[in-house]
Amino acid sequence: MRLNRVVAAALLVPLGSLVFSVAACTQGLTADRFRAEAGAGSPPHDVRPLLHPSKKYFGVSRPKAPHSMAPVHDWARTVGKQPNLIHYFAGWGDGFDASGTRNAWNSGAVTVVSWEPHGTTPTRIADGASDRYVREYAKAVRTLNIPIAISFADEMNGDWEQWGTAETTPREYVRAWRHIHDLFAKVGATNVIWTWSPNIVQPGTHKDLSPYYPGDTYVDWVGLVGYFTDWDPHSFNGLFGATMTEIDRFSRKPRLLVETAAMPGKRRAEHVRALFSGIHSSPDIIGFAWFDYKARADWRLTASPEGTAEFRRQAENDLYGFDVRKVR
Repeated sequence: MRLNRVVAAALLVPLGSLVFSVAACTQGLTADRFRAEAGAGSPPHDVRPLLHPSKKYFGVSRPKAPHSMAPVHDWARTVGKQPNLIHYFAGWGDGFDASGTRNAWNSGAVTVVSWEPHGTTPTRIADGASDRYVREYAKAVRTLNIPIAISFADEMNGDWEQWGTAETTPREYVRAWRHIHDLFAKVGATNVIWTWSPNIVQPGTHKDLSPYYPGDTYVDWVGLVGYFTDWDPHSFNGLFGATMTEIDRFSRKPRLLVETAAMPGKRRAEHVRALFSGIHSSPDIIGFAWFDYKARADWRLTASPEGTAEFRRQAENDLYGFDVRKVR
């Protein structure tokens, strides 16, 4: 689904920088402590316990988050629970948002960044045209040494993105994905959860997803993109079932609904119930992130009081949400 995405690129921290001010040093932050907090000299954070935790991720995507946590705290008050996963969008050429990643982690949440290669092509990326940029980004991720999920060039199986079916072959997409992954590995940035995120299979779209799959060695999570709308289907299985079945043919990696929401209106409460029920009953699905934006539709929870009330009731379940810093 093509959505109008607002990315606050101006807020992103320059590559390789860390959010530690001179004032912090004057407040007793020694050089040794600075290096320890920055992850310098320490082993890469082991993300394996976060890949398939015993509880479900309870996430949100809101404008300006996680660089600013105010939108997250506001949403938490609305739904009655603090999110432990924060999804945001970044353009190709943007610096790594070290500040936002740290903000999220300090609140008990992991970040998922949809890294969108506008202005280039998977072929150019695979051929090394962006290597310097990717290496610097990877070094900044490694230096911070906090777990982060990266979803490169999502919705590749649709024709609405530059890297989609109209302009990119599956082979070139996979080449680019593996090249980026390998560059991160070379600089030791193994604190990344690699998240492959196709759009759900729909009539008229490319149904065979396997040619786009980089392989289990290169993927940690499968991040599905799918939204409930005013038209059919209205059930969880109707919306996600065909895609789940298709993915089962070639991978059993944990699945995350990296982008989902429901249109406002008389069916939103029904769709919210279906969303939570479907995730609850699916062991392979580890959670979701609600797309809380006003874009082609008003996906914000507050656009529907009935839907908000139902969401809050469903979120009370202890299955949803946990402190990611305490997972071992």
